[in-house]
Amino acid sequence: MNTMYVTMAQILRSHLINVSVISNRMKMLPYLGVIKNRMMSTHKSKKKMREYYRLLNLDEGCSADDVRESFHKLAKQYHPDGGSSTADSATFIRIEEAYRKVLSHVLEQTNAQQNKVGEAEEEEDKFKYKTPQHRHYLSFEGIGFGTPSQREKQYRQFRADRATEQVMEYQKQKLQSQYFVDSLIVKDVRQSKEQKITQAIERLVEDLIQESMAKGDFDNLSGKGKPLKKFSGCSYIDPMTHNLNRILIDNGYQPEWILMQKEIKDTIDQLREAILVSRKKLGNPMTPTEQKQWSQVCEQFQENIRKLNKRINDFNLIVPLLTSQKVHFDAQKEIARAQEVYESLIKTEVTDKNPDNTDQGEGEKTPEVKTSFFNWMNVWKFIKI
Repeated sequence: MNTMYVTMAQILRSHLINVSVISNRMKMLPYLGVIKNRMMSTHKSKKKMREYYRLLNLDEGCSADDVRESFHKLAKQYHPDGGSSTADSATFIRIEEAYRKVLSHVLEQTNAQQNKVGEAEEEEDKFKYKTPQHRHYLSFEGIGFGTPSQREKQYRQFRADRATEQVMEYQKQKLQSQYFVDSLIVKDVRQSKEQKITQAIERLVEDLIQESMAKGDFDNLSGKGKPLKKFSGCSYIDPMTHNLNRILIDNGYQPEWILMQKEIKDTIDQLREAILVSRKKLGNPMTPTEQKQWSQVCEQFQENIRKLNKRINDFNLIVPLLTSQKVHFDAQKEIARAQEVYESLIKTEVTDKNPDNTDQGEGEKTPEVKTSFFNWMNVWKFIKI
């Protein structure tokens, strides 16, 4: 009886195992179909991609530029509007499709390679040993690389090179100061030395004054402890300003605008006198050559007047009083004035050389001499206006 039960249990068990295996196989059938379809589609896509490459006359692994260049060549041959003998619309459609597929495939491969390279670099950075910044790497002025002993040798060589450059620069400056006395570099060095000497003298004087005050040499001065003498004039002016102005005036200081005013006056007088002298050297009437020379003199005079007017602009910017400002000089009026002065001088010379006046008595010569003297005085006053 027990043997019969054991036999029936084994039979049932085998049946149950067969049923479960069959059901599992039934369940796996769809997956097997998907895998099979995927493998077939992948194979087909690879085959079709090879066909696209063959259609474009390209090999796998080419670049995107090669794909574009090949497409342009084939489009010129097969485009229906190209006008070539091999134009074919159906072929061009296939070429265009192949171009789009191959270009996208090449771009995908390029991006995948770039991603792999980036991931590899990131992995290298992760496992790369990064040395810490120790204190001995902060020495030697940051010169050199390697071990401390190597960096020390490199730093010694650097110091030797720097010392050599400094010696060469010193010798260069010495030669320049010896053979190029008027050079700008030597002047700058000389001025800096003079400034240092002046500052040293000022510090020495200040030290001597402080030492004398500490000894009591200034205790016996007249007027010590008495109030300062009140200066005459406005009582509202700042005493410091008044003292500074008095010191400047006593030492001959003049404001810049006063010096510029004097310079403008002297310049216009010199220009007027120079153009009058130039006109005297030429004849009356002037020949064509002399007329050309006079034109050149007038052009130079106009240029000088233009520069003087610029100087007047600078003067008007700094003059403190509006009433003291100056107006520009007119070159044409100045030339006409010089011509009038020259003509008046010619007239006076003609009257002085008139023979009718020489026949008269000595009593009548004196008034004529006086009149000519007064004419000359009037002419020079007219020049300096």
